[in-house]
Amino acid sequence: MEVGIVSYGAYLPRYRIAPQEIGRVWGTDGDAMSRNLLIFSKSVPSPDEDVITISIEAARNMMRRCDVDPCDIGAIYVGSESHPYAVKPTGTVVAEAIGASPNLTVADYEFACKAGTAAIQTCMGLVGSGMIEYGVAIGADTSQGAPGDALEYSASAGGAAYLIGSKNIVARIDRTCSFTTDTPDFWRREGQCYPSHGGRFTGEPAYFKHIMAASQSLMEKMSSKPADYAHAVFHQPNGKFPVRVAKQLGFSEKQIEAGLLTPFIGNTYSGAVPLGLASVLDIAKPGDRIFAVAYGSGAGSDAFDITVTNEILELRRDAAPTVKDLVEHKKFLDYATYAKFRGKIRMKGGAE
Repeated sequence: MEVGIVSYGAYLPRYRIAPQEIGRVWGTDGDAMSRNLLIFSKSVPSPDEDVITISIEAARNMMRRCDVDPCDIGAIYVGSESHPYAVKPTGTVVAEAIGASPNLTVADYEFACKAGTAAIQTCMGLVGSGMIEYGVAIGADTSQGAPGDALEYSASAGGAAYLIGSKNIVARIDRTCSFTTDTPDFWRREGQCYPSHGGRFTGEPAYFKHIMAASQSLMEKMSSKPADYAHAVFHQPNGKFPVRVAKQLGFSEKQIEAGLLTPFIGNTYSGAVPLGLASVLDIAKPGDRIFAVAYGSGAGSDAFDITVTNEILELRRDAAPTVKDLVEHKKFLDYATYAKFRGKIRMKGGAE
């Protein structure tokens, strides 16, 4: 049975902050940070936005593009490392908001920045086995970096939703594979406001090792090479890593151009590859082959070989905002407003 993407939708908060503004407050060179990370701005959620609202907006945009009855959705999985509740699923609220309740299964996923692609793999399995007709996989985050930490220049917010099924597939998922190890490059314990990271340790033994291994494994299984793909999307914790890993694998900058969003919106964590893939699907043509590889600290990578079908021409892509629309719809904040929005100002007694 063929399984793939039936529809998709994305959402980004409109607010942004520039590295120069963050650097101004902390006495660092914001221009240098921007150059080093290849990030010109990052998205910032407003006080009334969180992973639930982002997931709902992305899922609603997904449903606007297709004619699927929400009651036919048999599963919803939301991948994030910033779920609003420690005990209370994000997915149940999403299910109610899009009219999919109550006859479905729901769960929240967490695997750093690849929880959304893990959700896609789960939906693929359920659809492929015939257990459900459609599944929804969402990757979304409102990531945080400690004040003044390097992560503060990149950690951002956004997400994308995918309807996975076996009928009217606009992008067939021909193969997926994963590469996973116990690599403690990034972590946050329960109750901690901000994550910790291993600095340079997050590069070679973490991001690059896992992305390279998953990519090479997938191309070996598919007997493919970089030149076979029209587009490639790699996890993008900053603007430089995906460019570097693409070059190491043999992909060109043109192949990754459409899905490279971090320079404009920062690192949306679980939303990074789902948003990059959505940006590619916004412009994809029938026959286009897409190579997508997510990475999540801890650590693991999920790789996908995807082929766009003729059904993409029937999808109402203009019924919801494109990723480009969302990126360009922006308003910049000063650091004080940003700190207020993100709860970085803690009052006496611990209240925000």
